[in-house]
This record gives sequence, C-alpha cells and structure tokens, in this order.
Amino acid sequence: MNRLLRRTAAFFFSLSLSAAVSAADDGIAQLQRFIAQAGSAEGHFEQIVVSGAARRPQLSSGSFAFERPGRFRWLVDAPYPQLLVSDGGRLWIWDEDLNQVTVKVLDDALGSTPAAILAGEGALEEAFELVDEGVAEDLVWVRATPRQADASFEFMRMGLSGDMLMRMELRDHFGQTTTIDFVSIQLGVQRAPEFFRFVPPEGADVIGD
Repeated sequence: MNRLLRRTAAFFFSLSLSAAVSAADDGIAQLQRFIAQAGSAEGHFEQIVVSGAARRPQLSSGSFAFERPGRFRWLVDAPYPQLLVSDGGRLWIWDEDLNQVTVKVLDDALGSTPAAILAGEGALEEAFELVDEGVAEDLVWVRATPRQADASFEFMRMGLSGDMLMRMELRDHFGQTTTIDFVSIQLGVQRAPEFFRFVPPEGADVIGD
C-alpha cells in the first residue's frame, strides 16, 4: 500500500447546483472560466484510490498550491508524507520516508497530465478532447481524454460547481481510479517564488536531472 500511494501522488503530476442547468453553464464553459480566473490558488485535498483488484481503497490527504504557468506545490500529509514541487522549470519529488529526491526537467510535460488543469497554461483543448457529461452528484461534469498517445492515464472526469473545480476522477490504463476532492480553495493567493522551489535535505539521495 505504501508504494501504491507514492505512485499515485507522483502520478498526479482531483456548492450544489439546482437541477436546472442552462446551456451557458455546461461543464466545458465552467471549466474554461475556472482556468481563466484561477491564475493562482491554494487549498486542501482528499484522495481515494480504488484498484481494479479487490483491494481496500487507499486514502490520503494534504494541501496544494499553484501559480500559472507551471508552478505548483502538492503535499501529501497522510498516511505517507510526500512532496511534489515545480518552479516551472524543474519538478522535485521528495519521498520523506526514503529520504529520496527525484528531479525532472518539467519542459512541456504538463501538457497531457492532470496537473495541466491546475498549473498549465490554459490551452486545454490542445492537450485534451473535452466532452460535456451533464449533471450528477450536484456537479457539472466534463470528460477529458488526453490527445497524447502515451499519456499516463486513460481519461479524467472533472466535476465543477459555480465555476470552481471541486473533484477529479482519473482512470489509468490498469483499471485504477483516483478520486480527488478539492476543499477550502482560495483563489488569487500570491506566494513568494521560493515557495515553489525545493532544496534537497542534507544527506538525501538525489536522482535525476
């Protein structure tokens, strides 16, 4: 379970509506408005991973912050601490239990990943095929299928309300489903540049670029 949660955290690199929803408030329109207004934000998340096998759901929680384009901080607090930080040029993944840091050049890697919704440059139609899926569970839903053939997931569903992203559901190629609920989101939060940088702890094993 420990390894599965770590892979899921790294992979992430998830208001009620009335029953009558006008065409102007469909999912794609709300998603586009969210992207336009959320140049920066922070909040908390709760995550559930359900495997295709008959295993108990894996639960985790933590906090996040992002600033477009390319800067984000994704911290898993429990049950296994892990931190993902990007300054727009490099991505650091710190596994606290192993005291191991993986460094990657970010480049345009956000293009067809779930992180593009939060920290990308906003041109989602270039990276995803978007389809409205109507209203369910008091949310308006959009299905996003990556255009990139070798994307790390099969498709993603996003639930929105009041032009705010409330939930992500991701289905990978192995039948695993990850559901991320975003809570206590604050838009327009400005952070110092250092917040989106990471210095490996002394003695940590550093792997990558």
